[in-house]
Amino acid sequence: MQNFSLLDLSPVPEGKTEADALANTVALAQAAESAGYHRFWLAEHHNMPGIASAATSIVIGQVAGATKTIRVGAGGIMLPNHAPLIVAEQFGTLATLFPDRIDLGLGRAPGTDMATARALRRHMAPEDSFPQDVQELIGYLGESPENAPVRAVPGAGTHVPVWILGSSLYGAQLAAYLGLPYAFASHFAPDMLAQALDVYRTTFKPSAHLSQPYAMMAAGVCAAQTDAEAAYLRTSQYLAFARLRTGNPGKLPRPVDDIAAHIPAGVLAGVKHALSCSATGSAATLKAELGQLVATYQPDEIMVTGMIHDHAARVRSFQIAAEVLTDLRGD
Repeated sequence: MQNFSLLDLSPVPEGKTEADALANTVALAQAAESAGYHRFWLAEHHNMPGIASAATSIVIGQVAGATKTIRVGAGGIMLPNHAPLIVAEQFGTLATLFPDRIDLGLGRAPGTDMATARALRRHMAPEDSFPQDVQELIGYLGESPENAPVRAVPGAGTHVPVWILGSSLYGAQLAAYLGLPYAFASHFAPDMLAQALDVYRTTFKPSAHLSQPYAMMAAGVCAAQTDAEAAYLRTSQYLAFARLRTGNPGKLPRPVDDIAAHIPAGVLAGVKHALSCSATGSAATLKAELGQLVATYQPDEIMVTGMIHDHAARVRSFQIAAEVLTDLRGD
């Protein structure tokens, strides 16, 4: 493991506003920078009352402007929602404002329901154009002759690092074919992690972007002084995920003492499985559980994420995780 990083969705806690969530994101990024995280990524989701990072490039700009050294980026931009040129202009502008600090992770899913996807793009193409769109976007960010019929301004010549995100073998195959870094969404879809990493590593083709494979895995974390406190704080994410799965998304719930009394057993089992690539507990417990994940999957980088209702507790959770990951890296 070379680096460890942080993924944030700007969660909106019950009793708080979107403005609170975005202010918390900036404060968390500043704390992450101080704690030694390498990247701070934000994710695009739409029509979700508990997530405030829908206008992802704008939030990235706000975070980059409030920090100094940490890389800031998208984990990711859902490319089917956008014309590649628009994304190139947005991230080219960010890279111009914050040189050598911006990352662009690209996902193939819409990141929302189909009605919202139609509202975003106004038309839904029947064919899958993701590979072509990725290459078109990379082209806009590369060297572009001044007489080219279409140029990203700003964008051309910025060479913003592009990542392929995925939760299946599709993204692994595409990232390997294009010679791009790859990030697997194991924090909510762990089942194909090992197979996807193997496909990516064994079929990788060196490119102008990357000479050898570079794989990131994501993991949930919820850390506190004790295992019991961390387990209590973790119930907020279980509740939020269960409500999303059953068609009732909302703001990030307050934690509860008895999670089994709030979620039907079958739903809770599914939620716990989906979120099983994670570590919950004290620093000692986190070291054992994260250490096992790193030893098993040998990622070049691990990206942690986690939703906790109380902002101060969330910041402290990521600070504990950073201390553990620094130790695991051997610093």
